[in-house]
This record gives sequence, C-alpha cells and structure tokens, in this order.
Amino acid sequence: MIKSFKQTFLSLELQSPRWNSAEIAVQDYELRHYETAKWASTVIKGETQKEALRQGFWKLFYYIQGKNEKEVKIEMTVPVTCLVKSGCTDFKISFFVPFEHQDSPPQPTDPDVFIEERKGEAIFVRSFGGFASPEKYAEEAQALARILKNVGQSFHEDFYYTAGYDSPFKLFNRHNEVWYFKK
Repeated sequence: MIKSFKQTFLSLELQSPRWNSAEIAVQDYELRHYETAKWASTVIKGETQKEALRQGFWKLFYYIQGKNEKEVKIEMTVPVTCLVKSGCTDFKISFFVPFEHQDSPPQPTDPDVFIEERKGEAIFVRSFGGFASPEKYAEEAQALARILKNVGQSFHEDFYYTAGYDSPFKLFNRHNEVWYFKK
C-alpha cells in the first residue's frame, strides 16, 4: 500500500500506454498513434465533472489496491482519463492497466468497475501545465478543436478525453492533456 500510495500521489515512474508520434507534431498539438490496450474504468452518472473524477478515481484506486477477484495489488499508472461527451453528465474515468496485467487483468469485484479494451487509435493531443480544472480542460479542448478545424483535420467532435498525469501533491512541472480522436 505504501509503494502504491507514494506512486499514486507523487507520480513516480508510472507506466503509461504505448504510443508513437505521427507525422504531425507542431507547437499547439501533436498526433499520436496509441496501441490497443486494456483500461480499468467506471462510469459516474449525474455528477459534476470534478465530483465524477473524485468518485471515479477512488473506485479505481480501490480496484488496484486489491478490490478484485485475485485480491492482488496493481501498480498505479498514468494517465487518469475522463471521457467528456457534449451535453452529457455521465463521465467515464479510467486507469491504464499495467503491461504485466494486459493479457489477463484481475476482474473487479465492484460491479461499477469494468475492464475495457481500447482499440489502437490516432489521437490529437494538446498538452498544458498547471493544475487542471474541468473549466481549464474544456478551454483547452475548445482551443484544440478550433485549431484542428482551422487546419482541416477531421476528428470526432462530440467527445474528448482529459488526461491527468500528476498527483494533487505535485506542485511544479505538471502535465495535463486533452485528446480528440482522429476520424
């Protein structure tokens, strides 16, 4: 528990999904090709995005602390993602499943937590620093959407993901992202 707690709250040497940078890497955004991977997820309904992230994080944290069929502790990973759909108050919060569990992740015992496989995708990514609020994520997503439209890129406009890489206790050099999926 101490190791996971330290990793979770200090963001030390955490695994993340594999991706390759595509041909587009400019100042305002980049295009990444993510590999197919499994994620532990939960959907929080009818809450604000901030509250959904809080509730979802803790449900998933309990899963990696052993609230799973094998009662095994799983290393924390990054990023913590949140699926945001236009006009919807349901938010899907997810943790990347570490590589050693990708083939056979322990099944959650909480009925609200599930394992999903995300297919390999091309994703437009905009990175930014500081402490990210739902408002800041929305602002960065709007900026990315505007840029992509201006340069003629085709993407799914009806949803985006937020991606947080740092614990709340990390004060400097924070890293956050918003993702739009390429069409």
